This record gives sequence, structure tokens and C-alpha cells, in this order.
Amino acid sequence: MNAILKITEATGNNWKVVLLPDATYSIGRAKDNDIVLNDRQVSRRHAQITTKATIFRIIDGYFVNNELQRSVNRVFINGKPHLEKILESGDLITIGETRLEFERVNTPKPTKIPRSENKIVASMSADVPRVATKIPTSIKYDDKPLGHTQFLISAAEIIGNRSNLSIGEGIATAEEIKELRRKAKALDLLYEMSKTLGSIFDLKEIFVKATDLIFRATPAERVVALLMDETTDGKTSNYNLSPIAIRARDKKLESLTEKLTISRTITQKVMREKVALLSQDAAADAQFSSAESIVAQGIRSTICAPLITESNIHGVVYADRFNPFAAFNPDDLALISAVAAQTAVTVETVKAHKRLAREEVARANYSRFMPEYVVKQLLENPDSFKLGGINQTITVLFADIRGFTTFSETEKPENVVGLLNRYFSAMSEIIFAHGGTLDKYIGDGLMAIFGAPTATPDDAENAVKTAVAMQKRLTTLNKELEFEGLRPIKIGIGLHTGEATIGYIGSEQRSEYTAIGDTVNVASRLEKNTTGGQILISEATAKASGNLFHLIACKPLTVKNRLQSISLFEVKWN
Repeated sequence: MNAILKITEATGNNWKVVLLPDATYSIGRAKDNDIVLNDRQVSRRHAQITTKATIFRIIDGYFVNNELQRSVNRVFINGKPHLEKILESGDLITIGETRLEFERVNTPKPTKIPRSENKIVASMSADVPRVATKIPTSIKYDDKPLGHTQFLISAAEIIGNRSNLSIGEGIATAEEIKELRRKAKALDLLYEMSKTLGSIFDLKEIFVKATDLIFRATPAERVVALLMDETTDGKTSNYNLSPIAIRARDKKLESLTEKLTISRTITQKVMREKVALLSQDAAADAQFSSAESIVAQGIRSTICAPLITESNIHGVVYADRFNPFAAFNPDDLALISAVAAQTAVTVETVKAHKRLAREEVARANYSRFMPEYVVKQLLENPDSFKLGGINQTITVLFADIRGFTTFSETEKPENVVGLLNRYFSAMSEIIFAHGGTLDKYIGDGLMAIFGAPTATPDDAENAVKTAVAMQKRLTTLNKELEFEGLRPIKIGIGLHTGEATIGYIGSEQRSEYTAIGDTVNVASRLEKNTTGGQILISEATAKASGNLFHLIACKPLTVKNRLQSISLFEVKWN
């Protein structure tokens, strides 16, 4: 028995996840989870669902070195918090602002199809068990030249699958009636498959359904599904393949899959030429003797069909027949090709959904630090944000809570964390509203940049406006804190305008968009010389902002490693 999670995100986005038996699904905001939730109130690793037989259990938290770490915002089921619960059909799970509805699904048994003189029906075996085998991390290929192939189907025929019958007003022949019956049976199976795949969003489960159909409708004894390697933007990589599903008809054949060898000559021909290929009685054909993987495993017949759509090719389905007296025939090739084509459409849909989900997660993460227009630019043109930098005139803002160390020593930890979260949320909104980029949080302080990645004539003015708005917002936040019995806080803000190096700095594995240079250092020194409630700006910032603010000249500041002192002004904001 399987189950489905119907997920409704805070944005209104709806999607489903199929939960398979004997599996574990991690849930959280981090993109490496099995179920990724685009929700800022969800922890990076928030919960997990374990399945064993018919029992589906949700656990609040995740394991680190065999220790269970609970989430911060809890897991609610039917409105009540739970650390652990066996799920029942209809349970409503709430994680952050995301709703997950649990529903059990009874998987229908394969329908028995009566035998007839038609070969495609006669070869079906609905009662034969299928064995899902362990997927190897790598596959052995041979690259020997491929000889003669008996049957090929082009991509147009695979996708279009038009009938070659031309029955007019005359009476159909017995052979035409037989062909129509065969096609009707095949269409019935494909229709059954399309209904099943319509609600599946798990690639492995998709190929389980596809191989079920192939086993029922053809004499295949082993089916291997291989997907092409892709980059994060969905582009395929040099026809390299990785196994996604390997299944044998019975346990006797399972051992053959453990030493899997596949003819790369066949798979690459299928992908490059976009054809489906049937090699029949390969062991007896001298022209196939060079294809070591076919002959060495005693394979008498092989079908390889591309997972192809009108826009892309995603991999191949590779089916083997070991019995020399029951080889594949052209009808089997046509049906496996049709199954592969229909599977490919579902695979493309799932991949597109996952890419959109990754983009949503990326958008949510980037939106925490950058204005919306910068996030849009990054997602539309990711190549423009690479390691390296440029020199650019910017205005840098530093803000820090005064006396926070003493505050944190005397307050409860949960109060300290709660206050910081509220403070940073309020200040970040102001920065974004004025076109700034949040560079980083530094303890109880923050750094923001104005003029990167896109510079405007109003960057300095917007930076000073941000500083004023931050101080004014803090007065209202302090009233809220006092009402809750907490002490008010004060912040000092320093700003400086000048040239800095802007760009992604770090390694290929982890980098951050930031600014470095003397301009950043000066702004930091100005902030350190402020008192609570004060805004200090340099003369460069005062000039760049157009002298639009009420400024009071201060004593010049001498900065370490600078020959000239810095002329200072205090911004009067209240």
C-alpha cells in the first residue's frame, strides 16, 4: 500500500508526493531534502517520514550522528503539536505555513488479460513476480563496434505512433483485423499506464510502473532504465547515463543484474540517432560478435528505446531476452518504444517540476539577502554571477546593537534569539525597500550594500534614507518590546561611499556575494564610533547623497592605516 502527500504551500502552490513502502523521506527547506518546502518558517531539516510495510510514521526532527535533533517550529498534526505519530488517512500536517494532507492509496493489482492468438497478449504474464534489484553506482559498458541491426523505429514514429493501416470502404482482411486487435490491446495497456503516471512525481516509481507494463506485454526478462546526466538547468551532458531502475522478471534472473553490462554501442546509437533498436538472436549473428556485453551474458534479443519527447531526450529503456526460443519481435519493439515515449513525457514533467521547485527555493533564499530585481536577474542569467569581481562605487552601511553583550547575558536565550529575529526582519525589509543588498549578519550587527550589483545615481541617498528609516522603525519596535516586558535596544549606524571590489568571493563549493576593500573598512570604523541612536556618515557619502539631510559636522576621525583623517557628519533624524 502506497500513500500520497498533497502539499499546499503558503504561496498557494499545490503538488503531490507518492510515499513508497520501506523508505525514509526527509522534509525541510534545504534543497537536499527528499521533500523540499519553500517556506521560511520551515527548518532546513525539519522532519522525516519513515515507511515500513503499511505503517507511515512522521517524526519531528532529524538525526545527526544517531541523535535526534528536534525542529524549532514543531510539527502540527490536525492542529496539535506532535513529536512522533503514525499517520492515518486524512491527517492534516502543518509545518511552518505549509499544509501536507496524508492519504493512503490502494495500489490496484495488475489486470489479467486472457490469452489469444495475438502474440502481444500471449506473451503477457501478469502473475509473474517482478523483482526490484539494487541499483549499482556504476555500469560496465563495452565500446566495440555494433554490427547489423534488424529493426529500427525513428523518433517521428515513436512520438507520433501513427497506424500504417489504410482501411477504406472495403471489407477489412483477417490480417488487418488481427492488427487492429493487437493495437487495441496495446492502447488499453498504454491508457492504463497514462492514468497511473498522472499522479506520480517520483522518478523511481514512474519506472516501476513502466517496467510492470513491459513485463506484462512482452517476453522481456530484464528491464533497465537509464537517465542522461544533467546540469542544474536541465541540460544533458555528453550522453552519459546513470541507472534509475533495474528490474528482473524473477529471482533466478536477479543475479544477472548484479554484474550488469550494457552495450554502450547500442545506447549511444539510440540516443544520437533518436531511434529505437531491436537486435535479435545476437549470439547467433556473427555481425554482433563484437558486442561483448550481448554475447557474454547470453542475451539472445535486446530492445533499446529512447526516452524521447519533442523537446529533449532523457535516456533509454534497455530490455533483454535470454531465452533463445522466445526472442523479441517487431511488435515488442513498437510497444516498448511507445511505453518509453509515454514515460519520457512524465519524466520531463517531473524534471520541470523539480527545476521549478529548486528555483522557488533559490528565490526564497536569495530574497532573504537581495532585492527582488536582483534575484530575478540572478535566476534569469546565473552565468553573470560567477567567482570574481569588479571595482565599483558603492555605499556601505553597517549597523550594530549597542550593549547587546550585556543584554544577552541577563536575558533568557529564547528572548535573545526572538529579539534578534524580529530586529533583523524589520531592518532587512527597510534595506530591500530602498534597493539595498543585505550582505551579511554579523552577530547582532549587519552589513548592507547600495549600488551593487546595479549602480544608480541615488545609491548614497537611498543608503542614508535607509539609516534614518531603521532608527525610526526601532522606536516603534522598542515600544513593542517594552509592552512584552523586554528592555529597549539602541543601534549605531555608519556609512561610507567609495570604490570597492564587488562579486562572488569564496570557492566553487561555497561562495558569497560581498564587497571588500577600504570603503568597507571605513564604514565599519564609522559604525564602531557611533553611540546608540546615532548615524555617522563620511564626507563622501554626504556629497554623494546631495546634501539633502540635516547634517552636523563632527570631529574628523583618524583611521588606522590611513594617512588622512575622515571628515564626519552626524545625520539628525529625529
